[in-house]
Amino acid sequence: MKLLERITIEPGKCGGRPCIRGYRLRVSDILDLIAAGADRKEILEDYPFLEEADIEASLTYAARQIDHAVIAGAA
Repeated sequence: MKLLERITIEPGKCGGRPCIRGYRLRVSDILDLIAAGADRKEILEDYPFLEEADIEASLTYAARQIDHAVIAGAA
């Protein structure tokens, strides 16, 4: 499975927000856990269906979402 194929978006699930492999666990949930100080081992223990690659996919997905050009107008 390619890394970003682990991220799924379904209109009727979690309000159409990106989730992990069709589960009702959003990418933002993973990011919030990491931001709160949880390490990967702890996240994997708390969510037994998760795999290390799911966390990596969440981080990669988030990084790509914010990687866009910023165009500033003339002052």
